[in-house]
Amino acid sequence: MAVIAVTKERRAGETRVAAVPETVKKLVAAGFTVTVETGAGEAASYPDADFVSAGASLAKTAKEAIDKADILFKVRPPEADEIKALKSGAIVVATLNPYMERPTLDALAKAGVTAFAMEFVPRITRAQVMDVLSSQANLAGYRAVIEAAEAYGKVMPMMMTAAGTVAAAKVFIMGVGVAGLQAIATARRLGAVVTATDVRPATKEQVESLGAKFLAVEDEEFKNAQTAGGYAKEMSAEYQAKQAELVSSHIAKQDIVITTALIPGRPAPRLVSAAQVASMKPGSVLVDLAVEQGGNVEGAKLGEVAVTANGVKILGVANLPGRIATDASALYARNLFAFAGLFLNKEGAFAPDYEDEILKAALVTQGGQVVHPNLKG
Repeated sequence: MAVIAVTKERRAGETRVAAVPETVKKLVAAGFTVTVETGAGEAASYPDADFVSAGASLAKTAKEAIDKADILFKVRPPEADEIKALKSGAIVVATLNPYMERPTLDALAKAGVTAFAMEFVPRITRAQVMDVLSSQANLAGYRAVIEAAEAYGKVMPMMMTAAGTVAAAKVFIMGVGVAGLQAIATARRLGAVVTATDVRPATKEQVESLGAKFLAVEDEEFKNAQTAGGYAKEMSAEYQAKQAELVSSHIAKQDIVITTALIPGRPAPRLVSAAQVASMKPGSVLVDLAVEQGGNVEGAKLGEVAVTANGVKILGVANLPGRIATDASALYARNLFAFAGLFLNKEGAFAPDYEDEILKAALVTQGGQVVHPNLKG
């Protein structure tokens, strides 16, 4: 049966791991052989002994783990030394960040590797259990509120005390995808007064169902601002100007603003201008979940907390799921376990069907070429 290798993540700040003891046990039961690099799960609180107990064997180095592997599981794209260690025809399954890391895709293709980008798993019912974007965004939305609450110099809920009443924090969520919805729910649990906005009309009901108020320019463009796949379309300059005008006065009254807007394959849209940041009260906090793709907030800096002249904090926290690595790894590993099931035929033998709609959608390199239609040329 096929050998799956799991190596330690080498990107700076990456604490997650692509398999956990729970999924290793299931992979072994399905017939796979699993090799884990020593220390791969350490940063996510999964010790080597637990992987061994689950049925994995340990390798002292990444090269040793990869050497005989048919499949490599990663969180981030593999590094050059890992790609070099892969045999021709091996399979890589990871979040490959395909629009931003073209040199890695070219290197995988050159090495004769068949690579799958988990970001490209289609949003269909059968693939929900493999949706890494949703599993990780859910945790990112939760963690964004926790980061904001820590940076905010006041309490979140209204408190009535003998010394007087403390007002509840006002939290504004911009972008209501999976991350935004979880941010709304978390902020509500902490007692904040929450409002939210999104360009997709379908989100209004979702926002209100969580007890938050919805804010948007609801014109004709707004009514058609969602792709068939459920993603937000990039809005026209005219709409963006109207939306900015609407939210500007709202932002000025907020204590915390969390932005989550991403467009696949494009830089993150600018949602909050420097002027809007300047209108906020001293001590207010912005958390930019899109900072790794250029940022929604003007002045956001990747990996930094920027403090403006008027005392507003802009948090450019990288890899929010990595800050809750144990759960983030567990969910991601379950996504990959489900995906690995597609490599088996009805008899349980290793025989990937590359015509399967999920595998076909996620396939980015094969036969020495970058094959995904969105990445050709």
